[in-house]
Amino acid sequence: MVMNLPNCITFTRLIMVIVFTVALASDATVSPAAAESAPFAGWFIALSFPASVALWAFVVGAISDFFDGHLARKYSLVTNLGKLLDPLADKILICAAFVYLSSVGMCPFWVTILILFREFLVTGLRQLAALKGMVIAADLSGKWKTGLQLGFCIACLFHLAYGGNAPQPLRFLSVGEGGEWCRAFFLWGSVLLTLWSGWHYLIRGRQLLRG
Repeated sequence: MVMNLPNCITFTRLIMVIVFTVALASDATVSPAAAESAPFAGWFIALSFPASVALWAFVVGAISDFFDGHLARKYSLVTNLGKLLDPLADKILICAAFVYLSSVGMCPFWVTILILFREFLVTGLRQLAALKGMVIAADLSGKWKTGLQLGFCIACLFHLAYGGNAPQPLRFLSVGEGGEWCRAFFLWGSVLLTLWSGWHYLIRGRQLLRG
């Protein structure tokens, strides 16, 4: 097992998935006095301590998604382990967030099912391609889809964690019509690109399905 820097960053993202899941499964609370004395308390105070932990674990995981792939390509550190774990970690992180957001009513269940279906479909096509010595590379629509999905999850988690206690520059992510419009843009944009990119992968892999 090759544990170079990009692979270590990928493993960090898997650890953030565990932190994210455990935080949201916790009913831990923090007292108002402890919240006010916490670092950056003057900037914002969390309404929900578990949700704030989950939010920042998700943010760290999302940021790491850029660095591991970038470093692997730039310094020729691409490994089979990285090829396996990088997309897997991405899918687990995003799917875990969407399942949770559906459970609290912030995302329609059919959207989460659609996203899960698309991810399993693309993974299956890539496995078929690998068996035949082919590669189905990620396209631009898939990357934009991932960006919008991450934006939606972060906006929703920010709302759950901080609500109206967020500082003014970031309050549009959380409260009022601005927050609703922001989350709606990310959600329906990601739905459209999920459908489009999924269809695009089907077209590119149609020969595999015929075979």
